[in-house]
Amino acid sequence: QCGKSFNQSGSLKAHERIHTGEKPYHCSHCAKRFIQLGSLKEHMSVHTGEKPYHCSQCAKRFTHLGNLKEHKRLHTGEKPYHCSRCSKHFTHLGNLKAHERIHTGEKPYHCSHCGKRFNYSGKLKEHMRLHTGEKPYKCSDCGKTYYSSQSLKHHVRIHTGENNYFS
Repeated sequence: QCGKSFNQSGSLKAHERIHTGEKPYHCSHCAKRFIQLGSLKEHMSVHTGEKPYHCSQCAKRFTHLGNLKEHKRLHTGEKPYHCSRCSKHFTHLGNLKAHERIHTGEKPYHCSHCGKRFNYSGKLKEHMRLHTGEKPYKCSDCGKTYYSSQSLKHHVRIHTGENNYFS
């Protein structure tokens, strides 16, 4: 179907499932099904809580090998994803894709209450607090609450004596 070739017939059969949609491996704890046995085994850690992959530098543990590989970039400073328009670099592909929306003007996240659009899901989530009234950020000095962490940071400057908002 796609022209790919394999050295082993088992690899070919596993690959063909991508085209057929067959998922013969199923989780005994939930309804999820998988194309490959390895994917099922990795999924099982969701139910067992096992985190077999650990960082040798900070001992943080991960369920998936891919998450560990991404985490290690924090220690190495590696930023393999590059924006072709402004040459900024990113540690995660998702961050690059979100950044590229600045250049394209795409705003895929919209508020169901007022229709305002956003280029980041986090900005929509923050905006929704205006409609819900939720203020999860609380000043530990005076107890005043805020919609966003940025608003709290600005407020805290009152207590620290840093009133320059542009520093």
